[in-house]
Amino acid sequence: MMSASSAAGTLITVAPTGAETAKADVPQLPTTLDELVETARRCEAAGAGLIHIHVRDREHRPTLDAAYLRDAVVAVREATDLVVQLSTGGSVHDPLEKRLTVLDADPDSCSLTCGTTNFGDDVFLNPWGFMVDLYRLAQEREVVPEFELFELGHVHALRRLIDTCGLPFGGKVHVDFVTGVPGAMPGTVEALLAGVAMLPAEVTSWSATGIGRAHLPILGAALAAGGHLRVGMEDNLFVARGQVAQHNVEFVERAATLAGLMQRPALSTTQARELLGIKDRRAR
Repeated sequence: MMSASSAAGTLITVAPTGAETAKADVPQLPTTLDELVETARRCEAAGAGLIHIHVRDREHRPTLDAAYLRDAVVAVREATDLVVQLSTGGSVHDPLEKRLTVLDADPDSCSLTCGTTNFGDDVFLNPWGFMVDLYRLAQEREVVPEFELFELGHVHALRRLIDTCGLPFGGKVHVDFVTGVPGAMPGTVEALLAGVAMLPAEVTSWSATGIGRAHLPILGAALAAGGHLRVGMEDNLFVARGQVAQHNVEFVERAATLAGLMQRPALSTTQARELLGIKDRRAR
């Protein structure tokens, strides 16, 4: 399934903002462009290779406005060497048609969720036709998708997508297991490893995310099983019991430390690009 080299180092993805947490509740959440760039710089220095971006407007509300998306991509690309990935999920309330326009911002990578799932009190809608449209658009724009798997059934949908549409641009298939979302796949080691065992042979690398208190168990299990890591305040606001994170870099530093202890040090941004088959969009 994966080459031996894929487990030699660890891709650390930072997901700094998300669409669920309100700035008023967590003032340290990076929601402005300046805060996003500062976060990206510090997290890159701490070992992150990829940044997964949700954009907020001037009132700190989630938005898929084209200008905000483009400004975020350009600013982070100018300030860092991180792989820039935009969320095509937006918030659970964004219409499917608007979510397809995310690729107009020319990111290096985009998320592609492989099916509809319960999301707390809401439903995160990803019907088959939308998934195919997004996948084919990513192939056309030479944007590398990260296939996000919230359910074990999503692994089967990934198989169907590859059979229907072929391989992504760059030929690599990277997936991220999102575990611990209320109503979706639980944040347990058993659930994660069941998903890993089901992955199609075409998958070249996988990462895992543990929401909330699942953060550390999933982080440890992913490292032990040869996977990569996604951390950040989108997924978890607490660095320890009762201790709210003050900056995303706290999660990245801890992930990089644990990866080093496991003899799988954080991948450089150059190595991250090679792992994922990213097209070079950086200015020369």
